[in-house]
Amino acid sequence: MSYADHPAAGERIILNTAERVTDYDLERFGGIHFHNLGGEPMFVGSAVFTHDDGRIKSVHPCKIGPHLHPHVCSVAYGGEEISHRGRYDLLVINDEKMEWVPTGHGRVPEGRIPVDGGHEEDGKKLFHARARLHNHNNVGVPGKTGHHLGSAHVSFGGEEIEVREHYDIL
Repeated sequence: MSYADHPAAGERIILNTAERVTDYDLERFGGIHFHNLGGEPMFVGSAVFTHDDGRIKSVHPCKIGPHLHPHVCSVAYGGEEISHRGRYDLLVINDEKMEWVPTGHGRVPEGRIPVDGGHEEDGKKLFHARARLHNHNNVGVPGKTGHHLGSAHVSFGGEEIEVREHYDIL
């Protein structure tokens, strides 16, 4: 494990799906902010996608949990829940400096600075989102949002779920 700190992105712990991590490891660094329907902890992070030569292609906000299979990092992408392989960064959520703020339609609330969650391949910015899934016992799921998306996108049950209104941005 190594550390990366960029003010707009928050403090992050650099991990790789090739390394085994436990709930305890993740809780120690990132704190538990979510639980799945089974009560298992989930964490907030960003999945790093690379070209074959190792250059970064895109970085997408994701959910992290040792219980996620086949890998511990899951991304909402292309209508699916993608199990990410490779580098991912666990976001250390600092409750004194960060908060979840209600929003919708890809907007950043006035006077707020969102935590940078990554970027699309074309450079469009992505931010961390939290959506409550009303069809699934109101479980909160970490995901992504951006001006160009016009909504929050979360991975759940093998799908990418889009929530246009009533979600939160970090």
